[in-house]
Amino acid sequence: MVFNQFQVWEDIKRNAEIGYDICIVGAGASGTGIALDASLRGYKVILIDKGDFASQTSSKSTKLIHGGVRYLEQAVKTLDWQQFHMVYKALHERRSMIDNAPHLAHPLALLTPCYSWFDRIYYRIGMWLYDQIAGKTNLLPSKSVSNEQLKKILPHLNVDGMKGGILYYDGQFNDARYALSVAKAAARNGAHVINYTELKDLVLSPKSLKIKKVILQNNQLGKTLEVPVKAVINAAGPFADPIRKMANPKLHNRLKVSRGAHIVLHKSFWESEKALLIPKTDDGRVVFVIPWRDYVLVGTTDEPDKLKESPPILEEEKVYLLDYFNRFSAKKASLEDISGVFVGQRPLIEAQISEAMPQDTKSIVRDHVVEVDSRSKLVSILGGKWTTYRVMAKDTLDMLESEVFSVYQTRCKTQHYNLFTGVDFDPKIFDELVSKNSISSHTLKHLQEIYGPEKGLVLSFCESQKDGLKEIIPNQPYLLGEIEYLKTFEMANSLDDILDRRWGISLRDTHLANEIKKVVQF
Repeated sequence: MVFNQFQVWEDIKRNAEIGYDICIVGAGASGTGIALDASLRGYKVILIDKGDFASQTSSKSTKLIHGGVRYLEQAVKTLDWQQFHMVYKALHERRSMIDNAPHLAHPLALLTPCYSWFDRIYYRIGMWLYDQIAGKTNLLPSKSVSNEQLKKILPHLNVDGMKGGILYYDGQFNDARYALSVAKAAARNGAHVINYTELKDLVLSPKSLKIKKVILQNNQLGKTLEVPVKAVINAAGPFADPIRKMANPKLHNRLKVSRGAHIVLHKSFWESEKALLIPKTDDGRVVFVIPWRDYVLVGTTDEPDKLKESPPILEEEKVYLLDYFNRFSAKKASLEDISGVFVGQRPLIEAQISEAMPQDTKSIVRDHVVEVDSRSKLVSILGGKWTTYRVMAKDTLDMLESEVFSVYQTRCKTQHYNLFTGVDFDPKIFDELVSKNSISSHTLKHLQEIYGPEKGLVLSFCESQKDGLKEIIPNQPYLLGEIEYLKTFEMANSLDDILDRRWGISLRDTHLANEIKKVVQF
């Protein structure tokens, strides 16, 4: 399936007179999820984003699919049913995310260290409860481990003063590619999905003030189009408030943002496939140390912030995260050892902020709210977290059908929907291509981790290109032919789209990304 700017824009132009049932603004976790759900329900859908797919919050997460251990702790301590319900939803969605794209998501073992026997009993009970809430969808049972077992599980862990720990399981995923895969699945089901296309304005009915049309501007092609729509869904994440006010200037802002900073080190500093959850920092946060391909990810912070695109990391955030890594790692790292950094901004709903302590965002539940503006009928999905993206999409469409379309709710079909349904490439042909072209083991691993069922299509395309099977950088797995493939079939419009999100190199290794930029002409 060709999936590029020019082709999709032409498809949108051909449909402009007829229009669409739903225009979704924002192609991150919630927007792509809504597009897939809506297209499977039979709606005519257009999904737009003024940047690349998942270019903001949705590609800058901690790469975890989780119920939220700290939310469960808060729920028990405060007897808060809302927090308990959110943990329940997330734990059950965790299994669906893994099953629906197993090459992009997988179970991850995490260890929580304990410094007293009370802590060990306390966390053991908590993780047992975590398992019970997950029920049949639980990944693997948690267990208590001794200091001797800790050293075997995490060879570089500094066990001084520890009284053992608790091993439990959540999920890990490739967030940027997961969002892209959801978007492409929506496109295979008839949705028109396009990046770098901005909502410039809404055309309202002069009498009812309901939304009738959207004015779109494609910033890559420099073209503008007016398109009739029956409904608009605002899934712009932390950028949702400006769209709400575009539909109805009388609406008040509902969102603020929290920043989550991350640093990345080489895997040699953490030679294990198991992660560490640091449950008690000096300021009451939770920090993770997570193996991430050939690197280790350390994060995250949680501080109030001002909304901006691609916020830079602060020097004090690097120092903070590195300090906690070095407290728990026997192999110490310095600021010079940091290979990559990134910061994501999480949308927080104002009502939740007012209920939290002043300047305290780490205690806020990351649940979501679906809002329908009574005047314009704009539907906005606010808040939420990656793990429950599918539930957020379902709730949004259920609300739209009830409050805007005034129809009976249609069935959501995404819970057990494999994101690569319809992708077909003969494994025997793939094996022949590998053997014929002597593809290296590290390139094979890269193709599987990034493309999964589409790896045969990628390798076949690379073979058809001049020097397509040549490594861009010697002893690195990335093939020259992938660049053209990503432009043609994954709507990459710049080398940054590829390095930041299609491959994720820029987040892990800035030096390697810069070396590729020197070699590749886009």
